[in-house]
Amino acid sequence: MPAYAAPVDDMLFVLGDLLDAPATLAGLGGEEVSLSLMGEVLGEAGRFCEKVAQPINRSGDEEGCVLENGAVRTPKGFPEAYAAFVEGGWPGLAHAPEHGGQGLPRVLQVLFDEMLSSANFSFGLFPGLTRGAVEAIERHGDATLKETYLPPMVEGRWMGAMALTEAHAGTDLGLLRSKAEPQADGSHRVTGSKIFISAGDHDLSENIIHLVLARLPDAPPGVKGISLFLVPKFLPGEAGGLGARNAMSVGSIEHKMGIKASPTCVMNYDGATGWLVGAPHQGLRAMFTMMNAERLFVGIQGLGIAEAAYQGASAYARERVQGRAPGAASGPAQPILVHPDVRKMLLTIRGFSEAGRALAAWTALEMEKAARHPDIAARARAEGMVALLTPVIKAAFTDLGFESAVLAQQVFGGHGYVREWGMEQLVRDARIAQIYEGTNGIQAMDLVGRKLTQDGGALPRAFFAEIRESLAPHAASEFAAPVLAALERLEVATEALAGRAAADPAEPGAAATDYLRFFALVALGWIWARMALLPSAPPAKQAVARFFMARILPQTLGLELALRAGAAPVMALEDAAF
Repeated sequence: MPAYAAPVDDMLFVLGDLLDAPATLAGLGGEEVSLSLMGEVLGEAGRFCEKVAQPINRSGDEEGCVLENGAVRTPKGFPEAYAAFVEGGWPGLAHAPEHGGQGLPRVLQVLFDEMLSSANFSFGLFPGLTRGAVEAIERHGDATLKETYLPPMVEGRWMGAMALTEAHAGTDLGLLRSKAEPQADGSHRVTGSKIFISAGDHDLSENIIHLVLARLPDAPPGVKGISLFLVPKFLPGEAGGLGARNAMSVGSIEHKMGIKASPTCVMNYDGATGWLVGAPHQGLRAMFTMMNAERLFVGIQGLGIAEAAYQGASAYARERVQGRAPGAASGPAQPILVHPDVRKMLLTIRGFSEAGRALAAWTALEMEKAARHPDIAARARAEGMVALLTPVIKAAFTDLGFESAVLAQQVFGGHGYVREWGMEQLVRDARIAQIYEGTNGIQAMDLVGRKLTQDGGALPRAFFAEIRESLAPHAASEFAAPVLAALERLEVATEALAGRAAADPAEPGAAATDYLRFFALVALGWIWARMALLPSAPPAKQAVARFFMARILPQTLGLELALRAGAAPVMALEDAAF
């Protein structure tokens, strides 16, 4: 397993040179968050990932989780690593101080998530799920729920999980059957079975707080009849302690392709005590607070995989001696880095990972603006940007993260297929990110079917204007010109898709994944142009930017042609012929 080195220097280049994050945060009331402070936090986070999380990554994958006597045991070293995580104060990094958090900017959390996903994908899932649960309770829970559950969750003593999926109801949550019966004391008795529940049970924390979708007795059919309930593994006791074990249990844990150190559980709720979160029959609204947070987190997992894959493959390419450089007819064998195809694979990974990191950081700063900007219009604009980019980051980053892992594995050749080099685990772990928290096809449909049409197309127009305005002063440059040309074609494709969708309901679904990839490549190209045009840009940044413009951004031409073909080639084959 290759060693992992946290890319803190590149993160600080993004935060300082590219985004001037301290100035943005100062305008939002965060004057104390200097670049040096961010460097200190990221440095400590990187050391945790390198020294604590990464060394148990492979052993955790090999040992996996075990269900014993109704309880899940995580692999050796995971409870100790999580105890160190809590001792370091990492669970509360970006949470509100009133709940015990440190109140640091979300962008630091995003970059820490990337490092943790690179170092130990499975370990990072546990706190990632808890943060989403905290956000849902914070936004939709009543005062009692917040007071009871948020402090121990922010501290890390209690953790969270989300329980949506049932065996017959995956994406179509309107089919779910779990029920909640009101009780005289204001609580509810929740009954039902859920599958695919990440971290549904484990031994890392003393309590696990489940957010469960279920139906009240008077619920209307479909998604309009879903409510959200907080169901703890242990009921709260005296003075913030633990009370009785709740009526919930683990039916089994899944045997999976990857993320074997993270338990994926079948959970049974047998009249478990729970409390309503948000309004009755408005559970999806509350749950989407958690799901949107998790979708951004999952996108960052894809980014983390790509970085880890690049580091392993580039080190191997510098050391592995095989063949000679083009034109070298004789002489000793050379490192495989001299071969153009190997270089192309490595540059393709880096073309995503460095721009993806910067786009994620830009989006995190937009989230800060949406939450804290003093101007209402500026908050609304930033919120729209985040809504537009959420499905793009989730889907494109996890697709590109998986593709990066496969490319890195290919650099290793046969060694990439055997366990001790670490690449095959990255491939296996990366695959789930394209599936959970809403498959990438669902994300593409969200982009095309909802975000493009919202407010008459205002969201994409605002984002496209941002790209054009920021690159306009450099429109003729080698970096901006190809991005602006691709942007113009994307705008034409966006308008054409809207017109075809009005005439044929199959058009959005047929176009969705190609359109999302087109959109993502333009967004990444925008970031590369901005980085390469900086006076402080190192030569390596400009070299990778040139590669992106010449070898990756032209993929948008093929996607444009595919979009022009419309739904007809997709829908022409009769069902019986499949």
